Amino acid sequence: MRAVTVSYYGASPVVMQLPIPAAGPGQIRIKLAAAGMNPMDVSLASGAWRPAPATFPMVLGVDGAGTVDALGEGVTRFSVGERIFGQLLLAPIGSTGTYAEYVAVTAEAPLAPLPEGLDLIVAAAIPTVGGTGLTLVESLEPLEDKTVLVVGAGGGVGSFATQFAVIAGARVIANVRAPAVERVRSYGAAETIDHTAVPLAEAVRRAHPDGIDVLVDLASDAESFASLASLVRPGGAAVSTRYVADTRALSASGVRSANFVLRLTSELLERVAKDLIDHRVVPPPMTHIALDEVPSAMRSRSHRDDEVKTVIVL
Repeated sequence: MRAVTVSYYGASPVVMQLPIPAAGPGQIRIKLAAAGMNPMDVSLASGAWRPAPATFPMVLGVDGAGTVDALGEGVTRFSVGERIFGQLLLAPIGSTGTYAEYVAVTAEAPLAPLPEGLDLIVAAAIPTVGGTGLTLVESLEPLEDKTVLVVGAGGGVGSFATQFAVIAGARVIANVRAPAVERVRSYGAAETIDHTAVPLAEAVRRAHPDGIDVLVDLASDAESFASLASLVRPGGAAVSTRYVADTRALSASGVRSANFVLRLTSELLERVAKDLIDHRVVPPPMTHIALDEVPSAMRSRSHRDDEVKTVIVL
């Protein structure tokens, strides 16, 4: 089979031939139809993030969707021919990558049947971003009538977080670049601020001199996060998905804070899928690429703030 791999942390991703994996005891094999690209994939390949244990050559990618084409001994949860989707961020990292034509994985992984009305390409795009957006918002509820700043609102996670926050009753200030303003407004954001046109903290402070209730930061480094978190009123909350929140300092100032870690479950996948099918939320804009285009796409993603979800169609 063909797969996108790195031979060591920091190596350039390449498309290579690997043996088609067998479904061992307790495993299923999935013939993948599509795989979603995430910033964490770039971080893994570059070595900026080095979780252990890992295996090389590391097959990249964690989000995917496809059809079960083989069952290992003892598997009863799925059946051959069933279409499923999920997130395969499992140890050892690189052993269940989704930038590949096939993957063999435990049947107990965070996977869910593909519901009627959801196609495989969209399903491959949503596990990490949709699951993160929903869990983030639910961890901060109640949000009714709260002012919530979403930093990085135009990206994959930001698109879902903005929509789920609006559903929860929040007044959302969306930090987004100009080309995405109309789209994010359609999600229900009450305000938008383009950080490339005006300093973000300064613009928020000017518009909200009494502060904001919640900061959901999907993009900032430690210094920028601290600056934005200073806008949160005592009793409010500030969350970073980049693991840069100084939780001790924020707690001392009366702000609840966290460095968010997603714990994806099959039930969470099913909930996000249902919200999409019911048109409560919509997926972010997507671009489709082939497996051969992945190495160059990863190089370009490493130096831009992407507001389009890239999906590999296999």
